[in-house]
Amino acid sequence: MKVCDPCAGTGGAIAVFSDMVQELNPSAQVIGFGQEINEQSYAIAKSDTILKGGNAANIVLGDTLGPENERLAGETYGYQISNPPYGVKWEKSRASVKAEHDERGFSGRFGAGLPRISDGQLLFVQHMVSKMRSPEEGGGRIAVFLNGSPLFTGAAGSGESEIRRFLLERDMVEAIVAMPNDFFFNTGIATYIWVITNSKSEERRSKVQLINANDIFSKMRKSLGSKRKQFTDEQIEQIVALYEAFEDADPKLSKVFENDDFGYTTVTVERPLLDEDGNKVTDRKGNPKPDSSLRDTENIPLDDDIQAYFEREVLPYAPNAWMDRKKDKIGYEIPFTRYFCEHTPLRPSSEILSEIKELESSIAELLQKVGL
Repeated sequence: MKVCDPCAGTGGAIAVFSDMVQELNPSAQVIGFGQEINEQSYAIAKSDTILKGGNAANIVLGDTLGPENERLAGETYGYQISNPPYGVKWEKSRASVKAEHDERGFSGRFGAGLPRISDGQLLFVQHMVSKMRSPEEGGGRIAVFLNGSPLFTGAAGSGESEIRRFLLERDMVEAIVAMPNDFFFNTGIATYIWVITNSKSEERRSKVQLINANDIFSKMRKSLGSKRKQFTDEQIEQIVALYEAFEDADPKLSKVFENDDFGYTTVTVERPLLDEDGNKVTDRKGNPKPDSSLRDTENIPLDDDIQAYFEREVLPYAPNAWMDRKKDKIGYEIPFTRYFCEHTPLRPSSEILSEIKELESSIAELLQKVGL
């Protein structure tokens, strides 16, 4: 089996993948590939490959997003695992990436869209998707570590939203696992594993599983940089068991959604422009002109009837409003934390009032002691 890490670093992910496969199947042959932009890390990865008897030619130097990608041109992989850089600008690759997007579209790597220049994570995801082995050859699987930004950044029609739309409408997102904070050496922020494939099993088609492993961890005796938490073997087995069960067994840990559950239509809502006397201003055809200062938008779930939503949620509060359907945009976002947020009931007002009175009394006593 062929495995690739397009952000290989020193080659650790490829090595661990190979070791795990050998444990499961000693007769399996793992052929590792990798690309790395940092010269020192590349040299270590290449040396490690040589020491382990691998093909050093499969480890290449260069920018994965840029023209250097051609050094592994034509290769596809059954498995890819990677941890792309978080929130790193892709400005140096901008010209070649934009040219590939504009000129090649979906025949290239970046047809779905281009994210904001300040964060290239979803560009690496698109690159990996383009390198998946075809379903006819057995399909491809990806495990990619991303921060929270790719889940929800960008409104409908933005590059990020269009990339999520591409992945979800083509039924490629199999599962997303929320990792504990402080799990990695160089960052303490929230991190997620996206499991992406072009060959879902029958039961998983048109569905996405979200697994909340944020509270599944063991504290380390001694921190390593930002890393303060780790998984025991039992905890890894617990997470894998949640994935294999593929059900809403525990609403705090695992939930299964339809792909469309993450989609919405952004509809533009207009209200009439009024003159000084409060009368509607109309165009030559007698249609009311919209007041741009009152223009608003509504994000309506894909499974909701837009007209019914408008009549239910907008007209009661703005009876003279109308929708400009020519401006409709489809968007996708995955508000992970919202799905696992636990509702905390409001405290009784009598309890809060009692505490306030106690504080007032305590403050009055302190003021008396200081003579005020």
